[in-house]
Amino acid sequence: MSSLRYAPPKDLSRYAWLSIAAALATIALKSYAAWLTGSVGLLSDAAESLVSLVAAIIALIVLKISIRPADDDHQFGHSKAEYFSAVFEGVMIFVAAAFIVYSAIGRIISPVMPESLSVGLLISVGASVINGAVAWVLHRKGVEENSKTLIADAKHLATDVVTSAAVLVGVGLVAVFHSPVLDAVVALLAGVNIMWTGYRLIKDSIGGLMDVAPSDEALARIDGVLDSYRQDGRIDFHAVRVREAGNRRFAHLDVLVPGEWTVKKGHDLTEEVIDALVAVDPALYVSAHLEPIEDPLSYEDIDDI
Repeated sequence: MSSLRYAPPKDLSRYAWLSIAAALATIALKSYAAWLTGSVGLLSDAAESLVSLVAAIIALIVLKISIRPADDDHQFGHSKAEYFSAVFEGVMIFVAAAFIVYSAIGRIISPVMPESLSVGLLISVGASVINGAVAWVLHRKGVEENSKTLIADAKHLATDVVTSAAVLVGVGLVAVFHSPVLDAVVALLAGVNIMWTGYRLIKDSIGGLMDVAPSDEALARIDGVLDSYRQDGRIDFHAVRVREAGNRRFAHLDVLVPGEWTVKKGHDLTEEVIDALVAVDPALYVSAHLEPIEDPLSYEDIDDI
């Protein structure tokens, strides 16, 4: 097998640095807006950006770990490290949501009228534009490279944008109706929304740690390659299993060929199939087992998982 068959995973850490820069910028902007206005909604928004900074730093560390090559202690590589980053992001989102809900309830009990709303709103809008742009870049690259860390970070930033929009609505309502309670009510609703996003991130990441199957599109690419090699009664495949592992996918399959074939002929076909699978999915690592197609024993493990 050629040592060039499997390309090394890409270093995506520069996108984590982009997220860190965005978090620092938005923390500064939103904190100033919160201090200027006294709005609990804007304060909760700034708190979530602080959580985003911590999450981005963790993402940077995990992205570096996930591309390390296999070693004696981790013989299938380190790609699953990305799921831990995504779980951490989900937990941190819950922390931010708890702070938001706590602050909002306090302001509902003891309302305080925000000040300098127009300036505060403009500053917060600028911070949201930064977060929205970075979230779009991270999500696009995360989907392209199947990076759970980048996708989780993008969702975190997108949640920040949604929260900012809700806060802006709340502060705007305060300006229109002169009721400080509206600011706190919108912040409370935003906190609940953030909790839901955190739950979904944790759920998806735990699924990855449990060796979840890849997307239907990824499975369809594999099935398409195998179908192109199938010959009725001569060449077939079974016990095909595929699992996600962060930025990598691992597949196992049994290759069924006529028993009279030489070992070399069967081996050459198997190597050709593996190369074809990797060509359509460069993130795929394949192991294959050669079996005689006419032997009943070859089928006994078809449902043995």
